[in-house]
Parts: sequence; structure tokens; C-alpha cells
Amino acid sequence: MADDRINLEQSTVLLVDDTPQALDMLGSIFQGFGVKEQIKRPSAVEAVKLLQQRPVDLIVIDCGDPEMDGYAFTRWLRRETPAPMRYTPVILVTGHASQSKVQEGRDCGVSFVITKPLTPAVLLKRILWLAGDEREFVECATYVGPDRRVRNFGPPVGMTGRRKGDLSAHVGHAVEENMDQADIDMLLKPQRVSL
Repeated sequence: MADDRINLEQSTVLLVDDTPQALDMLGSIFQGFGVKEQIKRPSAVEAVKLLQQRPVDLIVIDCGDPEMDGYAFTRWLRRETPAPMRYTPVILVTGHASQSKVQEGRDCGVSFVITKPLTPAVLLKRILWLAGDEREFVECATYVGPDRRVRNFGPPVGMTGRRKGDLSAHVGHAVEENMDQADIDMLLKPQRVSL
């Protein structure tokens, strides 16, 4: 993969987190990726206002916003906005990766769930994965988001899965047991279904 390159210089990335330090950290990471246009918003409500005015190429949002969490934001984006905006990739960032929360993220249509503390390497790997992802979007009464029902492509050609040695980090008091990133990826991965 050393020969693979992606140019994010012309991309517009929306970063949403109610913690200023987290926004600064995400901004630094994306600056390191070469993204020149970063739009930072302290809440999902502010992000909604922005998206009603202009499109972006990628959204990275924390799931724990007290006004409108990342799940509600993604449901709004997928159901209430016109195409092509509704297809904008969404990376949900969470401190607690319980199975029920990861499933909620998958079911509301996020592209990926990443656990905190996130690393630039994991975030870049997910962005590269999204850049090579050719899945269609499903739009029906109960779900709008990346197709996870029919094909089982796994990672895009040339991409490997998550490192086996990565561990999830404990942040605060979890209600349920945290999942590791490999289990999260398996819930979000396209699955073959038999009819």
C-alpha cells in the first residue's frame, strides 16, 4: 500500500464535537492529512444549520452531543437531506463502544464507528477504506445507508483489516461492555444474505 496515495487537499471535512479540545485534536489530524478546509462545529444542531447551506465531503461526529447525538444527526442526514448530500460519509466517534451503541450507529446509517482515543492511523485507514468503497446506498422505510445486505467484499482491494493487537480504551463508566474495533468493523461490514 506504500504506492497508494490519496489527496485530501480539495476535500471539505465537517468536524463536530462539543469538546473544544477534541475539535482541536481532530483539526490537527486532518491538517496533517492535508485537508485545507475544515469546518468545526460545537454541536450537531450547528452542523445541521451548516449542511442546510452547503455540502461537505466527509463528516466526523462525536456520538455524545447532549442536544442532538450523532445517531440522531445521522438519521436526519440520511432521511431529511436531498441526494447527493444524504450519501455523505459519516464517521461516528465514541468513547463507549458497547455492542448496542455500535449496532445503533450501523442501523442509523453511519459509514464507520471509531473508538476513542482515536489515532491518526486508524482514522486515515477508515478514510482510505471509504475512498475505495463501491457499495450502493439502500433507501427504504426502515434504513438509509451503505448497503450491508448483499455483498461481502470485505475491505477494498489492497486494504487489510484492523491490527490484532489494538485494544479499546476505557473512558468513564460504561453501561455495557465495550467492543473492540475489530468487532465494530464486523458489525458494519457488508454481509451476504441467503434468501
